[in-house]
Amino acid sequence: MLPQSNQLQDALLWAHLERVSLAWRSCLESAPVRGALDSLSSMLQTRLAQGAIIYPARPLRALDTLQPNAVKVVILGQDPYHGPGQAQGLAFSVPDGFKRPPSLRNILQEIEREYPTDPSELVLASNLLKNDLSPWVQQGVLLLNTCLTVEDGQPASHARAGWETVTDALISAVACDASPKVFMLWGAHAQAKRALISGQGDHLILMANHPSPLSARRPPTPFVGCDHFRLANDWLAQHNLQVIDWKA
Repeated sequence: MLPQSNQLQDALLWAHLERVSLAWRSCLESAPVRGALDSLSSMLQTRLAQGAIIYPARPLRALDTLQPNAVKVVILGQDPYHGPGQAQGLAFSVPDGFKRPPSLRNILQEIEREYPTDPSELVLASNLLKNDLSPWVQQGVLLLNTCLTVEDGQPASHARAGWETVTDALISAVACDASPKVFMLWGAHAQAKRALISGQGDHLILMANHPSPLSARRPPTPFVGCDHFRLANDWLAQHNLQVIDWKA
């Protein structure tokens, strides 16, 4: 088997949980979530033993450096990228210098449309493949997929395996926090989570089509031209919170 830097090695999810704060772990203490984590660990162990290549190496990375009370914006994805070297444990993000996936390309183009770069500040061509969204996480953006593992070349292969129980608990915990937040729900899959958020606090819910080229320009609410990044910053500023530098 060829080694892959983003391949899962440790199937025991409780070991991954040791990396995240007690605040995140406390919201995963309910019996259904603990049962889902145990079941997922068993499934992952079995599939690895059978020779499956599973991404990413750190399924819970979105939680590693971000405390729940520091979350200002939540962007929901569906499942990790399923190609070698792509998945980082952060929704939509891939390593710098990597071929930019179509959805991420549309996301970054929308940011450029909303916040045009001054011609005098244009970066060198060698920097144009800056795809790692970790700087967003450092500013309080939770980049959470609703399914946190996937098998090589098989999109949605771990959907309905139990991850949704875990990530629903995380979404609910963030929504129940009192501080104002922005939730960006792109596409029907993410928008199905609206019920976990509505009525839970003073939050802004922004909805549009998924940024995939298949839907980004289609009605009813095209992603292209949605202004979500500027609307999010306007909301944060109105609530006396530091805005996000989306081009960091």
